[in-house]
Amino acid sequence: MDDIHENDLVALLVDQPEAGLHRGDVGTVIQVFQSTADHPAGFTIEFVDETGKVRAETDITDRTQIVKLRLKLDLKAA
Repeated sequence: MDDIHENDLVALLVDQPEAGLHRGDVGTVIQVFQSTADHPAGFTIEFVDETGKVRAETDITDRTQIVKLRLKLDLKAA
């Protein structure tokens, strides 16, 4: 899990209907947590809509359900 950090963008690889989320939805990692006796290691991810309103916040403990997005910005075009 050391390749995903707080503030990274990730995309869901599976639907999460209980949270109203679908495969391909993009969110921001707001917390990376280690495993404890009561809870496995994972990530808290926040998903927002086009206006910036929080749609869902969910814990992902199965790393295979998300993929880190790598964006290359072209600052010369701005």
